This record gives sequence, C-alpha cells and structure tokens, in this order.
Amino acid sequence: MKNLKLSWELSSYLQLQSPNEVIRCTAFDIEQNRFFFASSDNVICTLPISSSQNEESRGSSSVIETVGLDAGDFITSMEYVMEKESLIIGTSSGDLLLYNVDDGAMEVVGRVEGGVKSISPSPDGDLLCIITGIGQMLVMTHDWDLLYETPLEEHIEDTDTRDQGLHSECTPGSPATWRGDGKFFATITSTPNSSHKKLKVWERDTGNTHSVSESKASMGEIAEWMPSGAKIATVCDNKIVFFEKNGLERSSFTAIDGIDATIVNLKWNCNSDLLAAVVRTKTYDSIKIWFFSNNYWYLKQEIRYSKHDGVRFMWDPVKPLSLISWTLEGVIKVYNFIWISAVTDNSVALVVDGSKILVTPLSLSLIPPPMYLFQLRFPCSVRETAFWSKNSKNSLAVSLTDGSLSVVELPELDTWQDLEGEVIHVELCITEDLSSFVHLTWLDSRVLLGVILEPSHTNSESPKYYIQELELVCSEDHIPGSVTGSGFDANVVNKLPVESTVIGLVSNPVKKRSAFLQFNGGNIFEYETNFPLHERSNLRFSSSCPWMSVGPIEDSDLFLLFGLDNNGKLHVNQTILCNNCSSFSLYSNNANQTITHLILATKQDLLFVVEIRDIVLGQTEVKYGNFLPVVITRKNAEEGKKFIQIWEKGSKILGVVHGDESTVIIQTTRGNLESIYPRKLVLESIVNALVQGRFRDSLLMVRRHRIDFNIIVDHRGWQEFVKSATEFVKQVDNLSYITEFVCSLKNENIMETLYKGYISYTNEENGTLGGHSKVNSVLLAVRKALEEQIVESPARELCILTTLARSDPPYLEEALERVKATREMELLDCDGPERKRVPSSEESLKHLLWLSESEAVFEAALGLYDLNLAAIVALNSQQDPKEFLPFLQELEILPVHIMRYGCNLIYIFFETNRNTYNISYFLNTQNQLYLFMSNSESKTKTKVRLAFTVWADWAFKIAMFWHGCVDPKLLGHVLFFWEKVKCHFCP
Repeated sequence: MKNLKLSWELSSYLQLQSPNEVIRCTAFDIEQNRFFFASSDNVICTLPISSSQNEESRGSSSVIETVGLDAGDFITSMEYVMEKESLIIGTSSGDLLLYNVDDGAMEVVGRVEGGVKSISPSPDGDLLCIITGIGQMLVMTHDWDLLYETPLEEHIEDTDTRDQGLHSECTPGSPATWRGDGKFFATITSTPNSSHKKLKVWERDTGNTHSVSESKASMGEIAEWMPSGAKIATVCDNKIVFFEKNGLERSSFTAIDGIDATIVNLKWNCNSDLLAAVVRTKTYDSIKIWFFSNNYWYLKQEIRYSKHDGVRFMWDPVKPLSLISWTLEGVIKVYNFIWISAVTDNSVALVVDGSKILVTPLSLSLIPPPMYLFQLRFPCSVRETAFWSKNSKNSLAVSLTDGSLSVVELPELDTWQDLEGEVIHVELCITEDLSSFVHLTWLDSRVLLGVILEPSHTNSESPKYYIQELELVCSEDHIPGSVTGSGFDANVVNKLPVESTVIGLVSNPVKKRSAFLQFNGGNIFEYETNFPLHERSNLRFSSSCPWMSVGPIEDSDLFLLFGLDNNGKLHVNQTILCNNCSSFSLYSNNANQTITHLILATKQDLLFVVEIRDIVLGQTEVKYGNFLPVVITRKNAEEGKKFIQIWEKGSKILGVVHGDESTVIIQTTRGNLESIYPRKLVLESIVNALVQGRFRDSLLMVRRHRIDFNIIVDHRGWQEFVKSATEFVKQVDNLSYITEFVCSLKNENIMETLYKGYISYTNEENGTLGGHSKVNSVLLAVRKALEEQIVESPARELCILTTLARSDPPYLEEALERVKATREMELLDCDGPERKRVPSSEESLKHLLWLSESEAVFEAALGLYDLNLAAIVALNSQQDPKEFLPFLQELEILPVHIMRYGCNLIYIFFETNRNTYNISYFLNTQNQLYLFMSNSESKTKTKVRLAFTVWADWAFKIAMFWHGCVDPKLLGHVLFFWEKVKCHFCP
C-alpha cells in the first residue's frame, strides 16, 4: 500500500553536431557514473549523469571521438567493458572495435559476418554475447577468445539463411538477456517459415539449449531477465508475459489498452521490484512503471513524451529508484523516485493504479489492496495526489500525466460505506495551460499549491521550477452525502520561479495559506500568499530529506517539521532525532488534530512510540537512548516497554489511525498489512477519554485491548471516581460491562505497578477514606448509581449482587437478604410487576455462588437463621447431602432461640481461621453466662438445666465435627465449657 512519487527531475543535453543527427546507441560506466552515446554520424559523446547534489553538470557533454567507418557503415551496438575501461563497438558491416576512453586509442579486434546486431556482456563482465545479422550467436571472453558459435534459429534444409543475411542490411536488434548470476541467458528466436516466436534459454558454459518455450504468434522481440533470476519478462500482444527458466509460462498481465499501442523496450530495476517499458501509441510515447504486490501488477507512474522524441531509457545499475531516459535529439533526463505511503494523514488509503485510485478508509475497515472500498477513475494516468480533510470536508486533487488537473469532493468519512464497490468517474478541471505537478498540496479547502517543472524552449536552457497557487471554483452545487467530480475551474493566482530543485512540499498547519518548501540540500523556505519566498534557517535540515511531514504542537502556535533522508536520519527542525530510522508517522489522540506522538520504525525492526513533549523538552536521548535494540534482562525489564519488536524484517510504517483506535499500520515486505496497537498509545487514548469524561468509550477500549479495568479508577484516584460513579453508570448503560468492571476491581494502584513504564502518572492518592478501602468505596458508589440510574430488572439485580459479593470482605449477608426476599415472594406465589423485576432466587443464588466461595455463602445463610436457604445453598454448591442434611435437621428440631444461638456459634467457628480473637472473646462470654445461670433460682434452674443439657450435647458434636477447622486451643475451651455444663446441670 504505497505509491511511487517523483522526487526530483534533472535534465541534460547533448551537443549534437548536425540538425539531422540522432542518437543510436548508449553505454554506461558504473564506476564514474557517465553515459556514452553513439550518434547516427558515428560520433561518440560522453555525459556525466546529473544528480540532485551535483546540478552543475547539466549540459556538460563532450565529443570524445568520431569513429572513422567505411561509407554506408554505422554503429549498431556499443557497450562499456569495465575490465578494460574501454568501449566495445559493433558496426553494421561486422567490425568489432575497442576504444580506450582515457587515451583515445581505437583498435579493431575482430570482424563477424552479417554485421553486429547487438552486444550483451555478462553480469560479471567475463563474457560477451554477440548476435549477428545472419542469426548467429557468438560467445567470447573479453580477451576475444571464442567459446562457441551457434545459430539462434533452427534452419530448414535447402534454405541458405546465411546468404539472405549477407545481402540484407544489419540493423540494431534486441540483445540477449542474462540472469543475475550469469549462468544462463535468454533470447527471442523466430520459428522457420512462420511468424511465431519462442523464448530460448541457453547455458553459459556450453552454449547448449537449456529450455524452449511454446511458440507464440504475437510474441515480440524483447526479453528481459529479472536480476533476481525468478522470471523472464516478454511481450505478447498487449500483455507482458513471464516465463520461468524451464520455458514454462508463469503469469501475465495486461500492460496496454487498445490495438494501436506497442511495447518497444522492457527493463527491470536492479532490485527486481519495478518493471518499466516504453509504450508507443499513435499520438504519444510514454514510459510506464509497474509494481508487483499481493499477486497484482500496479501501474505506478507514467511519463509522456511526444511521438517524434523516440524515447529510450534504462534503470540506474546501482540505484533502484533512479531512471535515465534519452530522446533521439539528445535530451537526457534523470528521474529520481521515492516510495511514499498511500495512507494519508487522516488514515485514508489512496492507492494509485494507472488512471485509477483505489480508496479505502482504514478507520472503517482494514482492506489490503488490490481490494478497496470504492474506485476513482480519471481520464489518464495519475502522477501526483493531494488530499484535504478538515471540518467534515474531504477533497482530492489529482495531477495527471498529460498536465491536466482533476478535483473530486467526497462526503463525510462516516458515509463512505454507502459507496462500497462503486466506480466514480472524475472529469477534468477547466484550467489554463498547466504542466504536470511534481509536488502538490492544499492550502485551504479551495486553494492548491503546486510545484511544476516547465521545459525549456531550447536545448541550451535547463527546465525551471515554478510555484503555482491555484484557486478552485465549483460551478455545481455540492449535495451533502454525494460525490462531486465535475464542474471545477482552476485559476492561477500566483506563480513564482525558484532557482533550485524542490524536493518536498508540505502545508503549514498553524498559518493560513502558507506552506514549506524544501530545496536540494535541506534548505527550508516558507511560502505565503502575496509574499515572496523567505528562508527559515531555524528549520533547515542538514541533508536532503525526501520524506517530510509537519505537525502542530498542542496548546501552542508552534509546530515540528520532520524530515527523513536516504541514510535513515530523522531530522526534527535543526536536530537529528534518530540515526537509524526506516519510516515514521505522526499520531494524534486529540480532536483538534495536534500531534501527540511520533511513531518511528528503525532499521533493526523496532517500533518506538515517542511523546511529542519529550521531543520539545529534549528528553528523547535520556528516555530512548539512540533508538537501538537493548538486551532485556530482569534488571532492565522496564527498557522492554519502550519499544515493540516487529516480527518481520523490512516492514515499514504506512500510517496510523488517530484517536481512540490507537492503531499503527505496517506493511511487510510480502505486501500484507498488519495492525499494531502499542500499549502506550492505547493507554494514552483511554486516559484521554477518561479525562474528557467519556466513560463508555474508555470502557470499550479497555475491553477491546484487554487492559486492566482498574485504570478507569486509578488514573485520577478512586476518590475522584467515586464522585463520578453515577455518570459512569449512566454512560455505560450496559449491565454486562458494569459487571465485568466490578469483578475486576482490586485494592492495587495499577498506574504505579502494571502500567508504570508506559504513561506518566502524577496522582498519588491511595489508601482509605473514612475507613473504606478502594474496592468497597467504588462498589458502594456503583451500587448506589445502579439503584438510581438503571431501571429495575433481573440483570440489574444480578449486577447489584455482584457488587456485594466482590466487596472486601464480601457482603454476603446483605446479598442473601435480597435473595431471601425474592424467595419469599416466590413462596407467596406473587406474579406482580415486582416479581418480574428480579431474577429467580435460584438464579440469584447460583450467581452468588459463582462469585464467592460456597462455604462462605453457607456460613452467611446460617447467620440469617434460614435453614431452608442454607439447604438450597448447600444443594447448589454441590455439597454432600449425607453431611449437611442431618446437620440441618438437628438444628431444625431445636427451639428457635437455641437454634439461632447454635447458628451463631457455628458461624463463629467458621470464622475461627479468619479472626481468632472473636472466638476467644465469645467463649469467655459463655463462661460468664454459666456463672449467671448457676446462681439462678431453683425454679429457673429446672428449665435451664434441660436447655443447657441439650446445648452441651449439641456443642460437643459441633466441636468434634469441626475438629479440622478449629484451632486445637479453642477446641479445648469448648470441651472444657461443655464438661462444666454437664457436671453442674446433669450430676
């Protein structure tokens, strides 16, 4: 999901000797970066190739030799032999000449019959493959030792092709194409007595045929082997067809539309990821560049020329994104491209594919190309785009290869789903004569600023860069929710010449109708409407940065200008932030689009999230070091929170989804898209939503990213959350979410523990307030809010039970009281509205048992003196009926007061392990009760004797029953007390 952008373009001119002289052949010297040209007058010229850092070489061509040939003889092929630092020249008569560039010595090294059609050196320079005019192929060393000679075609008997070739004029032909390692080479050969052609693959050492493809009637004469060796590109009709080394057809794609177009040249770049071709039509010639990704070929760039130019080209042998073209008249141009992300600042993907733009809003759906949400179609191929999105207005300006301009106005982003699958045709703007924009940006919703390169009128002058400001007027009324792709007029309101090469253009976000231009070398100039350009020395980069972006700083009129150069240095204003950056993007979690974070990926495949305030305060070196990988150990575990290890090498950042989405989108080298949700961005978005009082949004983010729910309480302290608990419940308005939140609360400040290294935290409130802990206070506030804000329903009742059960300690008695009240209504067979507002007692009890320990719930049920409820608890908690039924039956036959007293004692025995002091105090109280009863009157003693006898027997059974639960010392107190009762009342 990236586009190929033209960064800069430089032109040079050959000083040809006569008006009718044209260029026939070329050769390139990699070591000294210079071109050699052979003209139709057999003149050899040299030209150093211009670069952005060496513009003074424009037009500095020189004639080094006029080759003296016989009348009617001319140069048909020329190559530079690095080992000999000389040019090998082939002529139509068959002469092979060796010309030493440094001393000017010319030497005839051989002669071949039928003339020389092409010379093709091997990648290592050890061999030369020469194809003659009579269809012979000669392979020799650079010392002119012939290894083998073989015919290209299979000749039919009684046919003398040699005589036919000797009597016909030799013209330049397509050379053999070598595989990157030089072990094989391929040629296109004709089938005898047929117009069919086929691809042949030859072995380097023996000259034997390795494989032959099927014959095709429409196959062209061009074959180009991918430098990586994976496939061979050929031309068949209007398609480019790929073959494997074994001669089998692998794949193809449609390269040209219409029957009047032909492909005459085909070249891979040195990285094997771009394929370019010269396409000739009836009206113009063009260089088209394709890129392969996700099993699809995209037309990424098209450069048009006039028909009489006869344009040819080659890729720079060592620079994969540098293309060199030349015309018959000697106009040489160097195009330097860069890859830019197709994702705009507001997370909209605009993938260029010829005359189409594939549009996908990544904030709505993450769809990898070639799939898309909808498609925009233009009259011709797209060259440069600019997208504007502000205040619900979305506009796209497109500069086309023929110099025209198109503008389309889109509806609000939230309504784009209605455009799914549509193909929208966009018309041209009515404009004055314009050239194609090299750079283009918006200054306002109706104002465009672009950089153009106007060609010179004579070859002695170089093209000049101009800045043009355009105002747009739409003659059609824009209907809300619809797409407007016609009726736009563009008027040039300002045009300024510039003296240097412009390599970057971005609008100024803090000033209206203002923009920053970057010139070669990193100089920054500011453009303002109706004002001349003025230099901003405080923003100057130390080197040229093809990738440039600017972002405003929150709560100020300041901004940061970012630039990334080809060496991986990330510049911020006048400083270098990172020395090993591979890609970067700016992220904002604010509604005003001010940047809050810088997202950068390093060449070591590490992803860093840097706060803008750290950059402003100059704290990046202290916090992030040099953005280098660190070995994580237990001692420096906090260092691991500063970066994310990207799992696939070579991945690049495409863009981000701002706001609550907190998404970083990367693209791997295989072409697939991946979404990363850095913990730092997620936590910042959650806290930002909480500060703004958006509790529901923050809760949804917590659930989606599996963040600890306690951050909702701890980010400002639980004392502050208690005050806003009512608003929290009101906004969330989902009892399932609230229940999930309640179950996750704990008496720990996670901002100081779990998330300490991710975001800054200044609130230090903790502990208790009025004797209440964090969990109890928050649950109490939430429980009150539920009763006030939420309509009575079974779900609300279960949520309230959850708040009681999750308290510390749990309020099980109060929870069981609510269950008991429900059960009483069920026993009364009440079918009123009150009964429908609460769940069944069994459902409530199961919910309570799921949240708490069954033993604790059973204790609490006994504490309510409801033996039936205790039995239901025991049944639903899967207790053994043989154990609890006899026990409850013994309690049931006792008098009410004795039963309650026994329940109290059992409850205290249950609490023994939790509070030893309470049971000791209770037993001491029983001793005082014994003394009081023993001094009572005899009439009373008769009744009391019976009660204490029964109680003593029961207490002994209970003591023995809970022998495993009670401390031995406490058990001794119980037995001692039981003995005193028996001795006194039962002598």
